[in-house]
Amino acid sequence: MKIGITCYPTYGGSGVVATELGIELAARGHQIHFITSSAPFRLTGRESNIHFHQVEIFHYPLFEHPPYDLALATRMAEVAEFYELDLLHVHYAVPHSVCAYLAKQMLAARGIHLPFITTLHGTDITLVGLDRSYLPITRFGIEQSDGVTAISSYLRERTHQAFQITKAIEVIRNFVNCDVYQPRPDLIAELRPGYASPGEKLLVHLSNFRPVKRVGDVIEVFARVARALPARLMLIGDGPDRSTAEYLARRLGVQDRIHFLGKQDNVNELLPLADLMLMPSEMESFGLAALEAMACHVPAIATRVGGVAELIDDGTNGLLFEVGDVEAMAQNAIALLTDSVRLEAMRDAARCTAQDHFCASTIITRYEAYYRQVLERP
Repeated sequence: MKIGITCYPTYGGSGVVATELGIELAARGHQIHFITSSAPFRLTGRESNIHFHQVEIFHYPLFEHPPYDLALATRMAEVAEFYELDLLHVHYAVPHSVCAYLAKQMLAARGIHLPFITTLHGTDITLVGLDRSYLPITRFGIEQSDGVTAISSYLRERTHQAFQITKAIEVIRNFVNCDVYQPRPDLIAELRPGYASPGEKLLVHLSNFRPVKRVGDVIEVFARVARALPARLMLIGDGPDRSTAEYLARRLGVQDRIHFLGKQDNVNELLPLADLMLMPSEMESFGLAALEAMACHVPAIATRVGGVAELIDDGTNGLLFEVGDVEAMAQNAIALLTDSVRLEAMRDAARCTAQDHFCASTIITRYEAYYRQVLERP
């Protein structure tokens, strides 16, 4: 198939999933065309069967805000016509589903049929889309989609309830390449000494450092753990709350035990170095960062929100707590890190969960089947 993919190319779950999906589909022989404002950050530019089409935004003094949405819809139509795309797959409803609808209508006027699929990722439904300024058009974009998928059952139900949508939504959960995200003993032996000394435990957090990720809680939990046992923390990612995290680390006296790594392309090499992940988010529609860690043999301490419980079985492959309960998270992290038998069992269970239910080899097949289902509709 010839598939156009549009996503936010920045550091975030929807962009990661869309990019990884394109890479996996291309590896299976499909022709993939990314239509975005800049190259998705996980693309190297060397992948076979992958093409990138940049959306150029026209700047004119009359426009207080450049009309990116119109430029995107135009580029979608141009690429679809020139390369004879079979379908568009847009990730994150706002504004991509409406842009795809406009592109579809532009082509329909010339007798070209271009179906499009919208994948809902979370804050496009739970936050942005619910704003009164965007709710009607978000609902419209979803309803006009030829197919709609959501990354968790929670998000599907939330969409039906919040937008009063009766359209069928297919749940296709996030995935991870289990051959790429896995522990490599040789690499761990080489890299871990750069982040933790022998006898120290290493914790990790991976996010875009937005308020919903509650990075302050990560620092609070780690400070308690560090007072109880030798430990260090890797913070992977960047965003608006990084300075807040740095300030809190200094105030709690643990700044010299934290590695602020910023955005990293090689998270598959960094995650296996850790003993435990911290993901105390206020909301997660799925929890992709936890899945990537679990595939790397690293269980997560997370919050019981959104679709996280569809990934983490509390007490088996990770631990779940209420939002903001940093004391309970810390005490249980300490107990787990000091019980090597229990920790190893949880690490094994985390890896098995990723392998058995969320590997790309399983999930990509479901996307392919869904594409064909949409394309076969009259």
